[in-house]
Amino acid sequence: MKITYYGHSCVAVETQGKTILFDPFIKHNPLAAHIDVAQLRPDYVLLTHGHADHVADAAEIALQADATLVSNFEVVEWFAKQGVQKNHPMNHGGSWNFDFGKVKYVHAVHSSTLPDGSPGGNPGGFILWGDKTIYHAGDTALTLDMQLIPRFAQLDLALLPIGDNFTMGVEDAIIAADFIGCNKVLGIHYDTFGYIKIDPQAAKEAFAAKGKELILLHIGESLSL
Repeated sequence: MKITYYGHSCVAVETQGKTILFDPFIKHNPLAAHIDVAQLRPDYVLLTHGHADHVADAAEIALQADATLVSNFEVVEWFAKQGVQKNHPMNHGGSWNFDFGKVKYVHAVHSSTLPDGSPGGNPGGFILWGDKTIYHAGDTALTLDMQLIPRFAQLDLALLPIGDNFTMGVEDAIIAADFIGCNKVLGIHYDTFGYIKIDPQAAKEAFAAKGKELILLHIGESLSL
């Protein structure tokens, strides 16, 4: 499994011969100015919730790639009205077997409003079983519901927000890693704008002090599991 970071909470996962793109927010992220959105051709676009900093490039990418858009029912319905007819709606606790593996939509504690102010349903995260098993938490606070995840998934990697203010910060993300039973964490949702700037070295050291690994990729950089 190959994972490429495109900034903020956007990552591409290559598994079982397919590419899954999470939460595309690239064109409006100055830190990702060197990424050419027109070159992205995922097979699936997965959206954790409706906020613009997670969906801004979703319609463009889904349409140019003829990708299937996957999210909660309300977000999928909104994108269908934007012309994205190839889609798959989900809701909390539900799972589906796609051609690359299984996906489960799980709880997140946040908010969800679409770019035009329409309600975006309830926010969530995704557990993906492919070559490896990963958890993209989306935007979330620390929640006790995370303790349910090890009951049905043995995670190889967790993508956790660490920027604080709008989501978990580093301290809560370390606790979340305990709750989900995963000591290998890829940090997301940090540094994009002022409210969520972090000290990268201090964050890595805080994780290491608790016996965990925090991976912070440069935008456009990849890792293999």
